[in-house]
Amino acid sequence: MTYILEDCIFAAIAAIGFGSISNVPVRNFSDCALLAAAGHGTRTLLTDRLDMSVITASFIGSLVIGLLAVPLSSHRKAPAESISFPALLPMIPGMYAYRTIQAFLLCIRHASENDFMHHLYQLNYNGFLCCSIIVLMFIGVTVPIFCLGKYSPQDTKLK
Repeated sequence: MTYILEDCIFAAIAAIGFGSISNVPVRNFSDCALLAAAGHGTRTLLTDRLDMSVITASFIGSLVIGLLAVPLSSHRKAPAESISFPALLPMIPGMYAYRTIQAFLLCIRHASENDFMHHLYQLNYNGFLCCSIIVLMFIGVTVPIFCLGKYSPQDTKLK
């Protein structure tokens, strides 16, 4: 359980950092941290304790962020997007993206056809996994905001 708590703390710190470079007001940093801890902690719990795939767990974690962002945003009088997207960024699958680029570079400088095919497989596998996680995370965080949008403040008002 300590591992999940540490994971939540580091995700919260990263979300505050992403919030600071995204021009989130300082008063909303705690909201970004709370959402990131909830989403990342959910993903870690699902992958480590329940042996769920990282794709499904990331989607559920982003749903948690989206569902919690709406009541927090209405309480803080801030747009849900401004606190949910910085909270989502610590869940980006950096290792899979790194392995995708690494496999691409190894494909370029392959020594034999077997090496090339192996690295091409790694490129496809890691690239597909990375893109799937990112797309499902985006869907998971935006669907609750759009569905429950009437309950949260909007960034701009139409006249």
